[in-house]
Amino acid sequence: MSGAVGGALGGAEGGLLTWGQLAEVRCSALEGAADSWGTASNRADAARDRIDKQLVASLAATQDGEAADAAVARLRGLSRNFQYVYTECGLVRTTLNSLAAELRVPQRRLREALETACGLKFTVHEDGSVSYPAAGENTLTREKLPGGTAAGSAVSPLLAPPQTLTSPNPHAAGAQEIADAIARAVAEAREIDARYARALRKLTARDGLRVTDAMWADVSGDTTAVRGLADEYLRDAIPVDRSPGERKAWWDGLTQERREEYLAVFPAEIGNLDGIPAEARDAANRDNLRLLIGRLEGWEGQGGDDERVRTRLAGLRAIDEQLRAGGNPPMYLLGIGDEGNGRAIVSYGNPDTARNVSAYVPGLGTALDEDFVRNDLKRARDTAIGAQEYDRSSASIVWLGYDAPQLSARDITGNADVMFADQARVGAVAYNEFMSGISATNENDDPHVTAVGHSYGSLTVGQAAQRPGGVPGADDIILLGSPGTGAKSADELGVGREHVFVGAADNDPVTAMPAKTEARGMATGAASGAVVGAALGGPVGAAAGAVGGGAAAYFAQDAQADDREIWYGTDPAHEAFGAQRFRVEDGPRPVRDGGGFAAHSHYFDPIEDEESADNIALIVAGRGNEMSTQERR
Repeated sequence: MSGAVGGALGGAEGGLLTWGQLAEVRCSALEGAADSWGTASNRADAARDRIDKQLVASLAATQDGEAADAAVARLRGLSRNFQYVYTECGLVRTTLNSLAAELRVPQRRLREALETACGLKFTVHEDGSVSYPAAGENTLTREKLPGGTAAGSAVSPLLAPPQTLTSPNPHAAGAQEIADAIARAVAEAREIDARYARALRKLTARDGLRVTDAMWADVSGDTTAVRGLADEYLRDAIPVDRSPGERKAWWDGLTQERREEYLAVFPAEIGNLDGIPAEARDAANRDNLRLLIGRLEGWEGQGGDDERVRTRLAGLRAIDEQLRAGGNPPMYLLGIGDEGNGRAIVSYGNPDTARNVSAYVPGLGTALDEDFVRNDLKRARDTAIGAQEYDRSSASIVWLGYDAPQLSARDITGNADVMFADQARVGAVAYNEFMSGISATNENDDPHVTAVGHSYGSLTVGQAAQRPGGVPGADDIILLGSPGTGAKSADELGVGREHVFVGAADNDPVTAMPAKTEARGMATGAASGAVVGAALGGPVGAAAGAVGGGAAAYFAQDAQADDREIWYGTDPAHEAFGAQRFRVEDGPRPVRDGGGFAAHSHYFDPIEDEESADNIALIVAGRGNEMSTQERR
C-alpha cells in the first residue's frame, strides 16, 4: 500500500517528489481509495455484528452440549477475525483520507505560485527554479536589464540569512518569491509523503485466518500511529471541552462516513465522551476494549509481571466475554478505560430509548477487575430485569467512572482514604457530567431517571446531588447501605425528600458507622482498622473489623451519642433525614450469626433479598409509591 502512495506522489518508490508530480496528484483518487477501504471495513463490521448478535446469541440460547460449545467458540473466533479486518481497514481508510487532506495544503500553495508565474510570463523549470525576462533599464547604458533565474529555498524567510546581492531587474524579487514558495510546498509534501508511507507500511496483515494476541497488540500500535497522523484531520474537531448537549449536536451533524472514521481511529475518545449516543459509544468501546486487551496482552507477552496489569486484564477479558455472550437485556458498553483503578460503564437496555433509566454508583474497593464484573454488573442487570417487569422500557447502568477508595487486607492503616470524602467529590463531578449526557441523548420527552448509590457510592451520589443544579435529569435518588451523604437532610439532595429512597438493613454495619466525633481516638492501630473495616462491606472489612473488635462494637455505642449522626453526616435511614425508607431484610448479624458484611451486599439480589430488589425495581420503573415501607430509625 505504501508503494502505491509513493508512486502517486514521487514516481518510483523512494524517489523524490517533484513540483510537477505534486501539481498533478489527484487527492480525490486517494479519497476514492479510502472509500473502498471503508466499504471493506463496514462489511467486516456487519459480519461481526451478525455473528455476535444473531448467530452466537441464537445458538447459545437454543443448543446445549459440547458440539454447541465448540461451535460458539469457533464463531467467536471468527467474530474476532472480522473485528480485526474492520479495524485495520478502517485505519487504512482514515490514513488515506488524512493524507489527501494534508496534501491539499502544499498543493494549493504550489498551484497559486504557478499561476502567479504564468501571469507574469515567468518560466518554471523542472528543478523548481524560476526564470524571469529582461526588464527595466540600466541607468548608464539605457539598455534593458538582463533576465535571470532564481533558485528556490525551502527555508522560511524569517530564518534565511540576509541577502547581500540582489538583481536590479524588477522581476527578480517576484521570481525569487515564487521559487521559494515552490520549494517550500515541495518540501512540505515530501515530508507528508514520507510520514504517511511509514504509517501505511505498518498496516500489513499476516497470512492466514487466525488473528492472534500478538496481532491485536500490533493493531494497538497501528491505531496509535494513525491517531498521530489524524490529529488535524479528525481529533482536533472532537468537542472535548463542550457540554454533552453540544457534543450530541456535533455528532448528529457529522456524515456517516466521518462517524465511521472517528469510531475506527478514536474509539477511546468517542466511546467515553458524554453526549454521544449509546449505540455509537457501545460500538466504539467494544473496539477500544479489544485494543486495551491487545495492548496489555502484548505487555504480558513480552515478559511483564505486574499484578495490576494481570488484574486489569482479567477484568477486561471478563467484560469482553459477557459482551460476546449477548443475552437479554442487551448490554451496552458506555465507557471503558484503564486509567486509575479502571473505568467501566455498562448499561442493560438502551438508555437512549428507555423511558426509565437508572445509574448505579458502586462503592468502596470497587475497581475494574473480575469481582466488578461478577458482582456489580450483576446488580445492574438484576435491577434492569426487575424494572422491566413493571415497565419494559427500562434500562439500568452501573457507573464506574471514578476511583473509589481501595482497601488492603495487608495494610489496614493505609486504608484511610475511606475516612474522607475527597474521592466522592471528584467522582460527583464526573457522575453529573455522565448524567447530563444521558439527558442529552435520551429520545423521550421526559424520561424518568434514578440516581443509585451503594456504600461509598451513596456518598458520591449525595455529593453529586448537592452540587449546583443537582444530578442532571434525576427524578429519584436511591441510597443503599449508606455511611451518609454529607447532607443533613434529604431536602439538600435536589429532588424533594419524597423522592429520596433509602435501603438500610438493620444488620448492615456500614449504616451504623460512628460519627467522626465519636471515633476520635480510633485513628491509629487496631481501632482504626475497625472504623475503616466497617465502611467497606466485604472480606477486607471483615478482616479489619476482626482486628478492631468486630462490627458488633458499633451496635453497642454510647447510648448518650446522637444516633442521627454517622460517619458522613445524618444517617439517611433516620427520621431526622426525612427520606422514604423501604423494606429490606435485616440480614445476618455480623458477629453473632457469623454474617460478616453479608447484610451490606444483598440489597440488589432478588434471591438473597427479594423484597429489597423488588422495591428498587419499583422505584426505577417510576412506581415508588407502590414500594413496601419500613419504619425509619
